[in-house]
Amino acid sequence: MDLSRPVPPEPYDQLPQVPGLDLNSDDVTGGVLMDYVFTADGGSTSPELHWSAVPEGTQSLMISCFDPDAPTPAGFWHWMLWDLPADLTSLPSGAGSPGGDRLPPQARQARHDGGGRGYLGAAPPLGDRSHRYVFAIHALDVPSLDLHEETPPTSAAFTALFHTLARGTLTPTFER
Repeated sequence: MDLSRPVPPEPYDQLPQVPGLDLNSDDVTGGVLMDYVFTADGGSTSPELHWSAVPEGTQSLMISCFDPDAPTPAGFWHWMLWDLPADLTSLPSGAGSPGGDRLPPQARQARHDGGGRGYLGAAPPLGDRSHRYVFAIHALDVPSLDLHEETPPTSAAFTALFHTLARGTLTPTFER
């Protein structure tokens, strides 16, 4: 199978521009291959994330991880959570467990595109080019998105678009 295809644009460059947030991690680095533990083969442990520069007026946060390089017409959602408290400044490694026991109680996790709940680690097709895993944090102007956990990630992202005050991204890579 020939997996060569054009590299899709940065997903958030296609949306209305908003002020930036600083999103960082002690576990992954933008533009650098992520460690095995953060992959599906390595156990799907979500990386530690921390952020700053949340703007005034933020009432909740949303975090996601999206692979725009997946060989599908719509990319692949690896993680989507919303209704995080506005004063939260970090998530520990492993917070994206299926049960969400390391998340604040009001947080909601959608099913990833593999069908399960929580963070699904990087898993590009064997032999494909390096994939980008875009972790994003969104500062929202509402205390809750009022979405059910069965809401698909794309629908959650669409709903959040109209409430986003600021956004930050961090994009490690992975290939097999």
